Amino acid sequence: MERKLGRTEVESRIERLALRQQNQVTRAQLLALGLGAEAIRHRVGSRRLVVRYRGVYSLGFAPPTREGRWMAAVLAHGGGAALSHLSAAALWELRAIDPAVIDVVLPSRSGQRPRVGIRLHRPTRLHPNDSTRRHNIPVTTVARTLIDLAEVLGARSLERALDEAEFLRLLDRSALSAALERNRGRTGAARLAATLARHDPGSTRTRSALEEAFLLLTRRAGLPQPEVNARLGPWTIDFLWRERRLAVETDGGRSHNRKRQRESDSARNAWLIANDYRPLRLTWVQVTTRPEEVLEALKA
Repeated sequence: MERKLGRTEVESRIERLALRQQNQVTRAQLLALGLGAEAIRHRVGSRRLVVRYRGVYSLGFAPPTREGRWMAAVLAHGGGAALSHLSAAALWELRAIDPAVIDVVLPSRSGQRPRVGIRLHRPTRLHPNDSTRRHNIPVTTVARTLIDLAEVLGARSLERALDEAEFLRLLDRSALSAALERNRGRTGAARLAATLARHDPGSTRTRSALEEAFLLLTRRAGLPQPEVNARLGPWTIDFLWRERRLAVETDGGRSHNRKRQRESDSARNAWLIANDYRPLRLTWVQVTTRPEEVLEALKA
């Protein structure tokens, strides 16, 4: 005969489970741990359990963290579901944006209906090698996430996601090749493969909106691709045309108004000039409101 669990032991098991799952638990899990249906209803009524989705609860009334919201969305769709697309990109830190609508991919073309705030994706099949866990949240792998992103992002945004994956050392080339092969026939796989054929991941990682605006300006003008945030001597140069010995720095405003930063900028300029590089400093106003002026200076 099975031993009946005491209340303290049940509570302890629930707390340990919630700790592993970003403070989220499911009704099925609570029942399996020994909490009866009436006890669940009582805890919901007293706000010790807060309903996030049907059959999914948070412990306590504190608002869930971002990770808690993601975990709850995945738990709401059962085993095999995983965070995907833009939400997976946010979890992997490939994009800074945390989408209001949570993307979840199902393991097959399940008949589940979407829930409020969740966007369901139903592939023909989600291969087991295309999902993993991060912070214990089921999520598509970085490789599969990039394939999914290729279906919803523009060309430059996809490049930026690749750049970030390379910078964070998350880009496994062999895993990426295998994922592309597994997902052959998908639009995202074809677009990602085409992007990789022309773009070296990590080569255009910009660190600010101003850097991104400047890079896009040079592209639209048809200028040669500069090195982005390139090492040169003791410095990191925002944009470097090494063969033309031109070093461009984009001044983001407040940080460059500080005394220490001004001294660093001056030392950098002196080093560049002493080593036969031409330094060019550009502001947000110049790049965004006077692009013709900027292009003339570059072309000169």
